[in-house]
Amino acid sequence: MWLPVLAVTAGLAALTVGADRLVLGASALARGLGVTPLLIGLTIVAFGTSAPEVVVSIVAALQGNPDLAVGNAIGSNIANIGLVLGATALIAPLVVASGILRREFPILLGATLLGLVLLLDGSLDRLDGLILLAGLAALTVWLVVQSLRGRGHPDRLGVDVEAAMPARMGLDRAVTWLAVGLVLLLAGSRILVWGGVELAGALGVSDLVIGLTIVAIGTSLPELATSVVAARKGETDLAIGNVIGSNLFNLLCVLAIPGLLAPSAVEMSVLMRDYPVMLAMTVLLLLLAAGLRGPHRVQRWEGALLLGLFAGYLILIGWSAAA
Repeated sequence: MWLPVLAVTAGLAALTVGADRLVLGASALARGLGVTPLLIGLTIVAFGTSAPEVVVSIVAALQGNPDLAVGNAIGSNIANIGLVLGATALIAPLVVASGILRREFPILLGATLLGLVLLLDGSLDRLDGLILLAGLAALTVWLVVQSLRGRGHPDRLGVDVEAAMPARMGLDRAVTWLAVGLVLLLAGSRILVWGGVELAGALGVSDLVIGLTIVAIGTSLPELATSVVAARKGETDLAIGNVIGSNLFNLLCVLAIPGLLAPSAVEMSVLMRDYPVMLAMTVLLLLLAAGLRGPHRVQRWEGALLLGLFAGYLILIGWSAAA
C-alpha cells in the first residue's frame, strides 16, 4: 500500500505548490493589466485556491470516479469551515469588516440550499451541472459589479488584498508562474486521483470516503496556508473571504463537474450524512461571523468549536465506513 500513499502525498504536494504559483501568477497578471485589488481578492485569490478541487474533480470524473469528485466538493467545504477557519481563528479572532463579505454569507447559504435541492432526486446530471454553472456566472457578474461600485470607496477586503500582494512583476514572469501552476495542478491531480482510488481499494472503502477525507483535506491546504498567513498579518477579511469564495466556487463549479462529465446516481450517505453536515456548518458560520448578535467576528473559542465539529465529522465517517 506504500505506493498509493506515496502517490497521494506527492499529488497533494504538487497541488499545493501549483495552486500557490497559479494564484501568484494570475494575481500579478491581473494587477499588471489594471484589475483592482478588490476584484482580484473576490475572484482570483478566492477562486484560485479552489483550483486543486477543480482539476481533481475533472480528472476523477473523466476517469470514471464521479463519487470521488462529489466527495471532494462537499468534503472541501466542510474542511474549509471546520479545519481552515477553525485553525485560523485560533491564531487570531476573525473580524469581518468587509461589507461585501457580509453580503456573501447569505449567497453562500443560498448556493448550499440550491445544491441540496438538485441532489434530492438522488442523482447529479447534466442539467444539474448547467444550473450550478449558471449560478457561478451570476455570482461572477455580481462580484464584478460590487468591485466597480467600490471604486473610490475602498472595501476592507480590497485593502487586505493589496497589502498581501507580492511586489509587482513583469508580465512574462507572471505568465511563467501561471503556466507552472497549471502544469503542477494537472500532474498532481492525476497522481492524486490514481493514488486515492488505489488506496480506497486497499482499505476497502468507497471513492466517496477518500474524496471526503484525504482528498478534501489535501485540496484545502492552499486555503489553509492563505488564511493562516493572512490572519498572522492581521488581514482577517482576506482570511475569511478566501474561504467563503472558495466554498462558493466548490458548490457552483466543482460540484457541477461530475454532473457534466460523468452523470451518475449520488450515494444515499451524501444526502443523509455529508450534505446535512455541510449545510449545518455553513449555517453555524453565518451565525458566528455574520454578527446577528454582537460584532462581526469569529472568536478563538468559536474556532475551537469548529475544529471540534470537524474532528467529530471525521470520526463519524470512520465509524460509518467500518460499520
